[in-house]
Amino acid sequence: MLKVNNIDVYYGKVQALFNVSFEASGNDIVSIIGANGAGKTTLMKTIMGINTPARGTIEYEGRTISKWSTHRIVREKIVYVPEGREVFSALSVEENLEMGAYTLTLSKSQLAERMEKVYDIFPRLKERQKQLAGSLSGGEQQMLAIARGLMCEPKLLLLDEPSLGLAPVIVDDMFDIIVRINKESKIPIVIVEQNAFMAMSISKRTYVLEVGHVAMQGESSALINDPTIKKAYLGG
Repeated sequence: MLKVNNIDVYYGKVQALFNVSFEASGNDIVSIIGANGAGKTTLMKTIMGINTPARGTIEYEGRTISKWSTHRIVREKIVYVPEGREVFSALSVEENLEMGAYTLTLSKSQLAERMEKVYDIFPRLKERQKQLAGSLSGGEQQMLAIARGLMCEPKLLLLDEPSLGLAPVIVDDMFDIIVRINKESKIPIVIVEQNAFMAMSISKRTYVLEVGHVAMQGESSALINDPTIKKAYLGG
């Protein structure tokens, strides 16, 4: 479904990504791990059209989208849940979810039905549907950010650091939810994550980014036992 082919990305004269390639297909979860500054978020933003690759292409369902605008990419149901959650803090939970469905033409009943599906995954949000998003806990805001993304019925979901700043017990819940979304929605998920062990535990394939390069790639079940990976990312 998604193929990133040998892209180079720059911020001004500074190169951030070097000849990066990866793909997500079927209903797989793909993880991208790496240290701070490795280029993980840059890669996500480039897929979403926020950055434009200086070289290489990005293909989605067989079409080259490298130079598409972000709003056009979103209308194709590629959804990006950004690092840091970025909820609309002055809006209620319900209003945030309505914003997630902005690109769809839905009747009130269809919107309500879509919202109930999301509340089924995140029952805590239903309890707080009239509460301002800015007053939610960090874990609840992360749930809301993902739920808002699900409102537009994505075909591909990009999650950027979903465990960032969350308590360990909440992290476990968050990854359980990601697995559930993948199984029930049958959509590929690309997860960028510093918690390498958790990301590799739920994904089929892993790409390791180091200072803008793909340093390693392979089946997650194999890489999680690789001595180099253990030493660099798993504390082994």
